[in-house]
Amino acid sequence: MSDRTRALERLDRLGIAYELEEHPAAFTIEELDQLRLRHPECIAKNLFLRDQKGRRHFLVTFCGHKHADLAALGQRLGCGKLSFASPRRLEQYLGLVGGEVTPLGVVNDPDAAVEVVFDRDLARQPLVGVHPCDNTATVYLAFADLRRLVEQNGNDVTLVEVP
Repeated sequence: MSDRTRALERLDRLGIAYELEEHPAAFTIEELDQLRLRHPECIAKNLFLRDQKGRRHFLVTFCGHKHADLAALGQRLGCGKLSFASPRRLEQYLGLVGGEVTPLGVVNDPDAAVEVVFDRDLARQPLVGVHPCDNTATVYLAFADLRRLVEQNGNDVTLVEVP
């Protein structure tokens, strides 16, 4: 079963309403902007990060128009310096590759080892757009439903103001 199928089946099993939009592969927010999606204002940006010692891993999801300050974010999370996790760690913890980072990747994290961090601004949006573990589509769903999926998986969820 593909990661995409697993993610969509989990949404269905939880009774979460979503809209799926197919599109050419997009690896960055800039590439998504060029695709003229139905809900461009909803697209979230996702970063897979680790603490300095590599003991804690974070999936940070925030509004696509923002640029995260990793030093300030690390302080807000109480873990000091953050850096990008390697492609090997992304595969190991979320079963994903670069360009496909998404909070729906928790479906590949049975140990709930990744801490999911959401920008408080996302909670104020009517919809959030994320990849379904595959960068050839975008899933639009309510923030509360996205958070519920992550929490149902057992991952810790933190809400912060992403600087």
